[in-house]
Amino acid sequence: QVQLVESGGGLVQPGGSLRLSCAASGIIFTNCVAGWYRQAPGSERELVAAITPGGIRNYADSVKGRFTISRDNAKQNTVYLQMNSLKPEDAAVYYCKAACGWSVYWGQGTQVTVSS
Repeated sequence: QVQLVESGGGLVQPGGSLRLSCAASGIIFTNCVAGWYRQAPGSERELVAAITPGGIRNYADSVKGRFTISRDNAKQNTVYLQMNSLKPEDAAVYYCKAACGWSVYWGQGTQVTVSS
């Protein structure tokens, strides 16, 4: 059974940082495109960042230069999202996604709140 578990969300002040983690089981995560998405209340889910098996990264324009997606080379089934210089508009539920061939898997989400 495939499972993606996100962690690392929470409350942070504007300008602060958080690191989200996504731990996968049941798949070889490094063989999949891993992505972070977010959904704010009243908004559609949007792509934040993605990384291919070959290490090519893609970012939403709104987070370029502030967020970094990476894989843990030691823990091969973990993907991170380092979020710096957080803004109130970054507040959302963040979801991890794995696209493995024709199969797509989602985590349950982790809440990020940016507020002073």
